[in-house]
Amino acid sequence: MHALFDEAGKFLAGRILSEAEASLQVELESGKRVKVKTANVLLKFEKPAPAELLGAAQALSESIELDLAWEFAPEDDFGFADLAAVYFQDPPTLPQQAGTLLRLHEAPHYFRRAGKGRYKKAPAEIIQQALAAIEKKRLIQEQIVEWAQALGRGECPQPIREQLYKILFKPDKNAPEYKAVVEASRATHLAPLDLLQKAGAIDSPYQFHWRRFLFENFPKGYGFPALVAPEIKDELPLASVQAYSIDDSATTEIDDALSVQGLGTGTVTVGIHIAAPGLAVQRGDPIDNVSRARLSTVYMPGYKITMLPDEVVQRYTLQEGRACPAVSLYVAFKEDSLEVLGHDTRLECVPIAHNLRHDQIDGVVTTAWLEDLSFKHATPDPDHLSAGLRTELAFLHRLARHLKAQREVVRGKPETFNRPDYTFKLVGNEGAEPQGSEQVQIGTRSRGAPLDLMVAEAMILANSTWGQWLGELGVPAIYRSQASLAPGMKVRMGTKALPHAGLGVKSYAWSTSPLRRYTDLVNQWQIIACARHGKTAALAAPFKPKDADLFSIISGFDAAYSTYNGYQATIERYWTLKYLQQRGITELEATVFKDNLARADTLPLVLPVMGAQGLPRGARVLVRLGNIDEVALDVSGTVLERLDAEAAPMEEEEAEDAEAEHLAAGPIAIAVDVNESETPAAEASGDNPSS
Repeated sequence: MHALFDEAGKFLAGRILSEAEASLQVELESGKRVKVKTANVLLKFEKPAPAELLGAAQALSESIELDLAWEFAPEDDFGFADLAAVYFQDPPTLPQQAGTLLRLHEAPHYFRRAGKGRYKKAPAEIIQQALAAIEKKRLIQEQIVEWAQALGRGECPQPIREQLYKILFKPDKNAPEYKAVVEASRATHLAPLDLLQKAGAIDSPYQFHWRRFLFENFPKGYGFPALVAPEIKDELPLASVQAYSIDDSATTEIDDALSVQGLGTGTVTVGIHIAAPGLAVQRGDPIDNVSRARLSTVYMPGYKITMLPDEVVQRYTLQEGRACPAVSLYVAFKEDSLEVLGHDTRLECVPIAHNLRHDQIDGVVTTAWLEDLSFKHATPDPDHLSAGLRTELAFLHRLARHLKAQREVVRGKPETFNRPDYTFKLVGNEGAEPQGSEQVQIGTRSRGAPLDLMVAEAMILANSTWGQWLGELGVPAIYRSQASLAPGMKVRMGTKALPHAGLGVKSYAWSTSPLRRYTDLVNQWQIIACARHGKTAALAAPFKPKDADLFSIISGFDAAYSTYNGYQATIERYWTLKYLQQRGITELEATVFKDNLARADTLPLVLPVMGAQGLPRGARVLVRLGNIDEVALDVSGTVLERLDAEAAPMEEEEAEDAEAEHLAAGPIAIAVDVNESETPAAEASGDNPSS
């Protein structure tokens, strides 16, 4: 005796070995023995053999017309044998019963299951909807196949080109465009990114990186809504100083300026003047909403995406020739010892005498020019570098070195700047959105150059002084802190005035770039409250202690700032590789710093090198460059020879080494997974609408 039974929605048949009240022991054709519940047995028979029955049933099943079977079926629920008797003959044969069972089971859009072996026909309107869905799925599958074949031929269908970044980085894995890429990748045995490159989906490597960044961070574009910069309503006193900013020529958001008073009197007062959008922009207004959404200006060679629109920036920037609203910190020093005598914060209008550009005057404002006022360059100094301004810059340089030395005592070791800062210039770009083919020039600026040092130390002084002052008044702010210089101790952001070991200061609250960083605008609001209300500032400040919004801002800023910096590094690497190509550079000198990684000596480039095994950290080598991949931003090298007999000692820089290792590039992480389980055949063919 044999039995046909339902095993988890699949129909099997085998020989009955034994039978109890509620179950049977059945041997399948494979020899496997299974225990079957009596309720799951649908047919018992002696002939034909189980395999023969199932084969005949499958053939008969395919001959059953569903529309006709639906017409013949009773209105109430029925058993498969009942329909077989109506459709074929009464009584139906065993294969006819089994064939009807298989056909009913595989057509849930026509017949709903009403129990083991029992069904009820679906309403006509439901059938029409299901058939339409099946047809739609069939057409979509045909489209997927057509697109996949085109990709395999090296052609990119327009819908896939339009969805490129979504497919690669934030895909809907049920979308036909995504499925076509997966199917083509499997068929051609090409990685998805290689497949799409060969098909021409990526027109330009530069545009690929740029549009990927915009897709992930500015999906609605980076243009601004119409915004009107509000007027500053405060009656601000006019400061009795002549201030000057120090930036590069590309800077339009001039946040900070400096002034010096009292030289020769024994007490010198240094003014640190910060642009004051916080006097006009209020928490929750349209400009605040825009700046909070962006959180920072995004920098890249030849271009930038500003946090605020230019018309708003120009309303508050510290433009020369104007008296500009500012939040000013005045710090008084003994002229001889540079001891701090006190500080004062004022809200005022500050006359800006000059916007100095360090790329224009770095060659003039040298250490020798500052330390010896009788020193003269071969060519005359620019007219705006008057004798009085030179004297003030000389004092600021002397003060900056003193402040740096004091911080280094607290820090426990000196700050070292072993590598230069690199500058990028795109010839003929003039601030327009780059296309990626421009001629690139890469220059260097020594870290700690006199003008840099003056500005950096003045800003550290302002950020640490204001940070400490806010903490003393109990006004919350956004701080950066570092518990120690021990390995692994990272800089963190929080709302408490904690020490910053890396800078050697008691507290540090970014406050000097309110036109470029949202954290600085937030802190400026808090500083303005302190300047206006003093000891009662905590009651009047926009952000109160334990304000949850502050933590939300910190979280968002941390993520955005990291992303923006990462993109800047990505595009700088792109232009560095472009520089190598444009100049036909095939070999360069480099220094091994970790495992098989080396850093180019005269370019901002880190790359993996073969043949560096066993070389000590600091070993200098000549490297032959391999092929450059502008999409993966990848290049590797091979050591041709060692250039030094003994490696120069290199200070361990854990953070910089980790960052450099990250910048060595490699495969781009995409979200297309060609190893996911393939679509079942029934689903792909559109025969199973319930899937």
